[in-house]
Amino acid sequence: MLGKGKCAMKKYVILADVTCDLDERIREYFGVEDYIRGHAHINDGKSGIDLVTTLDWTETDRGEFYKKLSDKKYKITTSPANIEEYAAIFEKYVSEGYAVLSMSLSSKLSGTYDFSVVASRDVKEKYPDAEIYCFDAMRISAGFGLLVAYAHLLKKEGKSFEEVVAWLEENKQKVHQMGPIDDLITVARRGRLTMGKAIMGSFAGVKPMGDCNSEGYVTVLTKAKGIRKAFDITVEYIRQTATAPEENYCIVSNTDREQYAETLKEMIEKEIGFKKVFAVNCSSGNAVNIGPGMIGVYYMGEEITDLEKERAVINSITGK
Repeated sequence: MLGKGKCAMKKYVILADVTCDLDERIREYFGVEDYIRGHAHINDGKSGIDLVTTLDWTETDRGEFYKKLSDKKYKITTSPANIEEYAAIFEKYVSEGYAVLSMSLSSKLSGTYDFSVVASRDVKEKYPDAEIYCFDAMRISAGFGLLVAYAHLLKKEGKSFEEVVAWLEENKQKVHQMGPIDDLITVARRGRLTMGKAIMGSFAGVKPMGDCNSEGYVTVLTKAKGIRKAFDITVEYIRQTATAPEENYCIVSNTDREQYAETLKEMIEKEIGFKKVFAVNCSSGNAVNIGPGMIGVYYMGEEITDLEKERAVINSITGK
């Protein structure tokens, strides 16, 4: 709350890019009013179509999209909003007197953050008094989305523009991820694993599991045999690494594994006791780069540095 004699806070808008994976239910819950769309291109070798990627799969049928993503005949690529598109939406709000908090996925994984920085400079040349802060989340998907959710929650609580920015910078390295990958064949097709290992791993029921490092990349910490074992490990890992779950939120995201995500959500609700747990479908822009088969849980824990503490936790759980 503002103390006596203090000026009214400036009005501001929070604009996250489409990779935050917050569906309509979560956006409504936290008060997310706007976000920045992206682009996708689908080519079957003969012709192509361009799509504007959204958070709610309004641009394409999700089932058909995953079929195409798994079909070698199709090539699907994505790109963020370009500099001109960023500048246009920034100018829209700046011209109405808003300060702008732009939130982007990890700069180590995409050029989105750099585009937003260049666009903010362009807008400031036209509006010298404009206040635009470009935030590098160092996370992707619902890990990034969790930070977006907290930013809007803080805004709803009356926190100032500066207070929200400070909280984000202080806490962005505290977002953890855990959960299995259930489709090694697609991972191999994208060049991240040999096809031989993928086939052998699939026959054996191997599910790689990892947490985010400080740059937003997922580092494999263990491999479980079977989805149920993977879920048990996930829940115990969260139990040992989550901070004050009763005061915090958790998001379970998936790529073409909706029922698994719902099952894991129910397990977490029963065993951990977060303030609220959401299950979401990964947006199309992220699904292209992640591939089908991801079931990831995102939540707040201690600050991540080199993942050595996290590796020790997972080893204690698995007995390795």
